[in-house]
Amino acid sequence: MMAKVTLRNLAAHKIRLVLTAVAVILGVAFVAGTLIFTDTMNKQFDDVFGKIGKNIAVDVRAKKVVDVDDDGAAAEPVPASVLQAVRGIDGVRDPVGNVNGYAAVVGRDGKIIGTEQQGPPQLGTSWNTAGDFDLASGRAPKGPAEVVVDAETAKKGRYGIGDTVKVITTGPPRPMKIVGLVDTGNMMGTTITAFDTPTAQRLLLKPGYYSDIEMGADGIGEAELRDRVARVLPPNMEAVTGAEMRADTKSDVAAIMGFFRTFLLVFALISIFVGAFIIFNTFSMLVAQRTRELALLRAIGAGRPQVTRAVIGEAVAVGVVGSTVGLAAGAGLAALLQTQMGDAGSSGLVFTARPVIWSYAVGIIVTVVSAYFPARRAAKIPPIAAMRDDVAMPQRSLRIRIALGTLLTLVGAGLIGLGLGGGGGNPAVPVGIGAFLVFIGITMLAPVISVPVVKVLGAPAAGLMGAPGRMARQNALRNPRRTAATAAALMIGLALITAVNVMGASMRASVDAQVDQQFGADYLIEPTGAGGVGPEVVAKIAAAPGVEKASPYYTANAKIDGKRAAYVSGDPAALAQGTRLKMVSGGTALGRDGMMVDEETAESQKWTLGGTVPVQFTDGRTQPLRIAGIYAKNDTLGPKVISQTAYLAHTAKPAIASVIVDTRSADTATRTALEGTLKDYPNLKVTDQDALKKDARKQVDGFVTFLTILLVMSVIIAAVGVVNTLALSVIERTREIGLLRAIGISRRQLRRMIRAESIVIAIFGALLGIGLGVAFGAALQQALKDDGLSELAIPVGTLAAYLVVAAVIGVLAALWPAWRAGRMDVLKAISTE
Repeated sequence: MMAKVTLRNLAAHKIRLVLTAVAVILGVAFVAGTLIFTDTMNKQFDDVFGKIGKNIAVDVRAKKVVDVDDDGAAAEPVPASVLQAVRGIDGVRDPVGNVNGYAAVVGRDGKIIGTEQQGPPQLGTSWNTAGDFDLASGRAPKGPAEVVVDAETAKKGRYGIGDTVKVITTGPPRPMKIVGLVDTGNMMGTTITAFDTPTAQRLLLKPGYYSDIEMGADGIGEAELRDRVARVLPPNMEAVTGAEMRADTKSDVAAIMGFFRTFLLVFALISIFVGAFIIFNTFSMLVAQRTRELALLRAIGAGRPQVTRAVIGEAVAVGVVGSTVGLAAGAGLAALLQTQMGDAGSSGLVFTARPVIWSYAVGIIVTVVSAYFPARRAAKIPPIAAMRDDVAMPQRSLRIRIALGTLLTLVGAGLIGLGLGGGGGNPAVPVGIGAFLVFIGITMLAPVISVPVVKVLGAPAAGLMGAPGRMARQNALRNPRRTAATAAALMIGLALITAVNVMGASMRASVDAQVDQQFGADYLIEPTGAGGVGPEVVAKIAAAPGVEKASPYYTANAKIDGKRAAYVSGDPAALAQGTRLKMVSGGTALGRDGMMVDEETAESQKWTLGGTVPVQFTDGRTQPLRIAGIYAKNDTLGPKVISQTAYLAHTAKPAIASVIVDTRSADTATRTALEGTLKDYPNLKVTDQDALKKDARKQVDGFVTFLTILLVMSVIIAAVGVVNTLALSVIERTREIGLLRAIGISRRQLRRMIRAESIVIAIFGALLGIGLGVAFGAALQQALKDDGLSELAIPVGTLAAYLVVAAVIGVLAALWPAWRAGRMDVLKAISTE
């Protein structure tokens, strides 16, 4: 019987339940889309790694003294003598030295083909490495003027076999003849440029050296061969099995994809959290409107558990439908994300059981949990209530909610204060936890806060619109819980968007201040991709008209006093001038074995001027370096500067990150001369102070825009919540609306009343969200002040625009409910029970 009641209620309240399902659909779509997209990308990576090195039994490489996950931390090369040593080992088959590095092809338009920065790699390699792939046409390269490129790159550049192309590495661009095209399959946008081995060594590494040495096994297992090879290796070299090598490479990518999946799922959970408010609100209103119906069921014999199960059954049905549609929408979202990956997203979507399971689990569980409390309250209605015409859901006291909300808010504020007070550790952790607790506390206090705020917000409507405005304000005040729950959904999204925008504005202001304070060079020459700058380029820049000095700036990693650390190197005088370094003690004369550190590092490590610190470089050798100078904190330079002589002595291929340029006059003529010198280097750009600020702002703006777009989903769900609340409120007040129409209110006035109510609720939610967002953003900025986020900036114009957007959301959300209210038949509305 109760199952039939549940089905009939679903059929009778289709529109109401569809609006509820929209919140489920949007939240589930985000979860499903994220999981489908990451499964697809993982499958593509599996396919790629399945092709690379599939016949390798053992690989010889330099030991990872320092993890090489930062720019400039290139692994040490393997000398050719190691290749000769392994050739004599029993069980070794076809040992080959590989050379890998950065290389890119210049298109006919003078621009590099492929993604120059923060995208798929542009791989330069020796031909035997590219031999993992099939030669689609042509032949292998021979000699210094021949090259093989991947077919996709040739297609993009409109090149073919026999054409001459310019190839960019760290040195000057070189004209080379394409003699073959390699079919890489789906390499996710990676470009391949292959040379013969001597040419690859000269261009990408160093003559007589390899990046690694690979070999097959002849009649023995990988582990046994690895042990045999390890016995003849120098102390700074290691042998790993082919399986270990592929697993290492794959694990790095898996870690990145895992972070990306977690990152997106956080935003999916935010959307679901917002949706839970809407579902709870909707079922509360639905149950309230059916109080007499449910009480009559109790009167004719239905037990409390049966009534609860009936409402929960409706929630399950909504959850199943919403999850199903959300899963399909998630596939569309995954396809959209894939199109943004360019060449990296060229294959079809991969569907596994995981997105399906999680979509239904999340959609159904969230819906059922959100509907449980209204269902439980409905079951408690006594049967005698069915006798009354004015029956309504009992309003619970707010005392417990106020007490708990106040407690959470105070505890959260205390944690924020603790984090900002410098209690040790990472201040962002207590600030983040405190912000979350304040967020929950304010959400619980929203019904109390709504009363005075809505009175103030509704005053203009009451003054300008007369009776409809006054009724709109009273309607918003009639049920503070409902108003607060509707506004809270909008509050969550706008609070997070506001915090992101405050952090973004603070980043831009901090970078501008940092550049003004710490950029003392006239110009900086930087690569646009991962190739670095060749030493030949430094000489050309130094010879350009108007240039007084060109100093290379190196970045690398080492184990300093036993701990992994990044450092920079170069001419210390040029570094000091180019970064406006302020010395606290000592000087910049580093000599052959000197090191400078900032004040904070010296204090934390208890290093003193003149003391020595052991430094283990990437070549495995350790050299004690003396502390020659201590300087004030400098975000541009970083905490450690090592002698250029020491760095070069331990590095087979120096990594020039940029070139600091001092000129006689930083005028237009000098800049033009520099740009003319670099005209054949499309991978390098000339940067001054203004350009540095502009580039930094562009990166920050892109990141803020990306986060804002992800958070917009929660705002859309909140807007659906406003529509839902108003629509159900109109149904709930059918008789009241009929009476208003009977005593003379016009359809136009009625629509105005509903629109005004919607705008008041939306602006209330926006004000709460923007206020919390500004507070959270400011707290995070203060917590990260010592990490470079030195300036607090509030984007007032942007926040004002968000307030306007909230008002527009209120207007749009009211269109359909207001239209429906205006079309009600007066007599039927009055007779509604």
